Amino acid sequence: MEKKDEFGTHSRQHPSAVSQGDGPVPWQFSGQRRILEDDEYHFTLVCDEGVFVGLVLYWEWETNIYIEHLCTLPEVRNKGYGRRVLSMLEEAHKTLILEIDPPVDELSRRRKGFYERCGFAENPYEHIHPPYHWGNSGHELVVMTWPGRISREEYNAFARYLHERVMDRAFT
Repeated sequence: MEKKDEFGTHSRQHPSAVSQGDGPVPWQFSGQRRILEDDEYHFTLVCDEGVFVGLVLYWEWETNIYIEHLCTLPEVRNKGYGRRVLSMLEEAHKTLILEIDPPVDELSRRRKGFYERCGFAENPYEHIHPPYHWGNSGHELVVMTWPGRISREEYNAFARYLHERVMDRAFT
């Protein structure tokens, strides 16, 4: 998604820009470096006329785009930025995959409704996202996809990619 106009700007953060500071321990830092150096990983700042409004972190491979994180600043929510980012990703003509918390409270139900209004469908497969940190356990999430549901075979391929590519970069 190399798109530069008044709305989106694409930027891959250079690994040296990731600071250890008081943050991650060295094995986490090396995982962050590996992720940022991966050609399938995209760290994209979302700007409107040069003003930062959010970001999207995603993995893109042959037929899919896995949206690992999409957020906008609280003060610009409900202004269409999230929908515009998703529309830009749709232009790749690949299946978009993302995970959300189960819709058990107002915020998680609103989030699910947003993705449904953007054309995403909930998939019926039990999904436990692996932990990002050693010693933590995975947590249940709902897999949503665009432009519709995916088959069990497609889900299994995504789960393999998540474990073997995404999470492997975080821990090895």
